[in-house]
Amino acid sequence: MDLAALMQQAQALQAKMQEMQEAAAAKTVEAQSGGGMVRVVVDGTMRVRKIEIDHAIVAAGDKSMLEDLIQVAVNDGIARAQQLLAEEMGKLGPLGNLKIPGFGAE
Repeated sequence: MDLAALMQQAQALQAKMQEMQEAAAAKTVEAQSGGGMVRVVVDGTMRVRKIEIDHAIVAAGDKSMLEDLIQVAVNDGIARAQQLLAEEMGKLGPLGNLKIPGFGAE
């Protein structure tokens, strides 16, 4: 068992993961609710970047409906961003091809 080689592989995996997280952070997803009356943009770090609300829903004056539509859109946006991050991390493969002795990758 070559501990130095294993550590080197782990560091390379860590660097790849950092690159993937940065790439995902630069990407955004959009979600909407109420037939597009509320739209949100969420990035790969799960931060809400933008919320757009249609004037018609504001003019209707239905506060509780607006709150519900915002909640649905934000939750959907976060779920989409989580999926985006999972897809980016999935590109690393199982443990980023890290060869760990005793785990079939010797």
